[in-house]
Amino acid sequence: MIATELAIGAGVALICGLDRTAALQVMISRPIVAAPLVAWLLGDVGVGLEIGLMVELLWLARLPVGAAIPPDDTQVAIAGTVLAVSLGGLLGQNGLEYQLLCLLIAIPLGKFGQFFDRFARQYNGRKVAQSDRHLESGRFRAMEQAHRMGLCCFGLAAVGTYLLIICGGLILIPILAPLLLPSLDATAPWLRLALPLVGIAVILGTINVNRALTLFGASFGMAFLLMWLV
Repeated sequence: MIATELAIGAGVALICGLDRTAALQVMISRPIVAAPLVAWLLGDVGVGLEIGLMVELLWLARLPVGAAIPPDDTQVAIAGTVLAVSLGGLLGQNGLEYQLLCLLIAIPLGKFGQFFDRFARQYNGRKVAQSDRHLESGRFRAMEQAHRMGLCCFGLAAVGTYLLIICGGLILIPILAPLLLPSLDATAPWLRLALPLVGIAVILGTINVNRALTLFGASFGMAFLLMWLV
């Protein structure tokens, strides 16, 4: 059962990972969408909404644009949700404190996603010259193949990050849960508030336009209202 759920998570990780930079870009890669999506497929949308809301604001100011390679918030949200739903059912754990434990383990592991992303970009960068040669010689089928390989490389990078977080979580959570859950029980509401507040502080530090401050303030207000309703 858990193997099926992990495979479902891997499928969502692949699709959302491609949407993040390589293809589509219809914003399903945002944590606020990706986490509830995988949670819905696993049968517990509420957990996905909780984790998606906490992750969404955390790295909102660091987008994968141009040469910037931020931590993979998409895979952090997806893998954290899968661990909270699947492993939580296996261990008999649920609730906000357990979701936060999964997320706090997924966040540092998600940092390693930058290495996978960097490798994919370097690989595709080397393919640019090769594609130019295919175009000049009229080998259009070979050029199409090079493009498909580039997409596959980004997809494998996304799945690699997901699997790294999942494997780390499967090892660490059963060990750390008995030690940390009692303390998280008292601090969970504050940590739930602190994660998006960190993201808000970072974004406010990058805004210089008063109108933008108003728009972002309204957006964050709506996000917190939705978090309170959930």
